[in-house]
Amino acid sequence: MTAQERCHFTIGPYRFENNLILAPMAGISDRPFRTLCRRLGAGLAVAEMVSSNTALWGTRKSIRRLDYRGEGGPVSVQIVGTDPIAMAEAARVHVERGAHIVDINMGCPAKKVCHRAAGSALLRDEVLVGRILASVVAAVEVPVTLKIRTGWTPETRNALRIAQIAWESGIAALAVHGRTRACNYAVPAEHETVRSIRERVPIPLIANGDIASPQRAKEVLDCTGADAIMIGRASRGRPWLFRDVAAYLASGTLPVQPPRRWVQALLSEHLEALYLFYGTQDGLRIARKHIAWYCGHLPGAAAFRERINRTETVAEQLSQVAAFFDPGPEKENRAA
Repeated sequence: MTAQERCHFTIGPYRFENNLILAPMAGISDRPFRTLCRRLGAGLAVAEMVSSNTALWGTRKSIRRLDYRGEGGPVSVQIVGTDPIAMAEAARVHVERGAHIVDINMGCPAKKVCHRAAGSALLRDEVLVGRILASVVAAVEVPVTLKIRTGWTPETRNALRIAQIAWESGIAALAVHGRTRACNYAVPAEHETVRSIRERVPIPLIANGDIASPQRAKEVLDCTGADAIMIGRASRGRPWLFRDVAAYLASGTLPVQPPRRWVQALLSEHLEALYLFYGTQDGLRIARKHIAWYCGHLPGAAAFRERINRTETVAEQLSQVAAFFDPGPEKENRAA
C-alpha cells in the first residue's frame, strides 16, 4: 500500500481527512495551536497530557488543558499516570466532558514524569503496562490509543512486546516515537522498530520522531508501512507543515514556501487566539516562545527575540511582530 493510498486514516469509528497527526506536546499543543494545525492540514490534533489524578484538575493549568469546548472534529485527550484504577477514572471523566478518543502516555521522557514511574518509565514494567491498558479500555466505550518510545534504553528496547500487549488489550492505535527514553532527543530517531512492529503485530500504527519535511514524511510512511505519521516539534512556528506534507503525499510536488506577509498574518492570528484563551498577562508570556519559533530561521531573529521578551502589552507585542515580519517593500522582495 502506498503512502497516497493510506491518506485516509481511522481510529475506531472515526475517519480522518488524512493520516497526519499533531503530537501532544505539553505547553505547546493547547487549544489555539490545535485549532490552527487542524485548519492547516492536520487530520487529528491530540491535546496536551493531563495527570490521571483528577484531584489536580482544579489548577489553572489543568483547567485550560481540559478545555476543548468548541473544538472541531474528534477530540483526542491524553492522560498520564501509573495506577490502573486512577487512569480508568480519568478516562471516564474525560469522556463525560466530551472526549472522543483517550490516549495513554507511555512515552514522555521528562524527568519529573519518569521520577514518578510514569510516562516512558512504565515501559520497564510490562505487567503494569498490560494492567493499565486493560483497565482503561474496559472503562470507556470510546477508542483508546497509546503513545510509547521504543524502550527505556537501547539495550532494553521492548516496543515490539509492548505493541503485542497493546493489541491484546484492545488498543485502537499505537504511536511509536523512534527513540528510547535514555536517548531523549540527543540522537536521530529510528523507524526500524516501527517496521518490525508492522511486520509482526496487526495494530494500527503511527510513526513519530524527526518528521520535519514532506519528503521525510513520505520516506517514513513508505519504509515503515505505518498507517499514519505524528508530527511534534517540527510544527512549532510552522503549523502549515501539515498542509505541505498532505500536498506532497497527494501529488509528489513540494509546495512553495509562504511569503513573510502571509506568515505575519498567521502569527498575528495565533497571538490573538492566545490572548483570548489565556488572558492578556499569561497570553503575552506564552506567546513569546511561539514568536521565537515562527521567526527563528529569519535574519535578526536573536535580537528580535530579546525585544519581544521585554514587551509588556498586547499592542506592543503585535507592533513588534509587524515591524519584524513586514519591514518594508525592499526587504519583503528579498525575503519572499
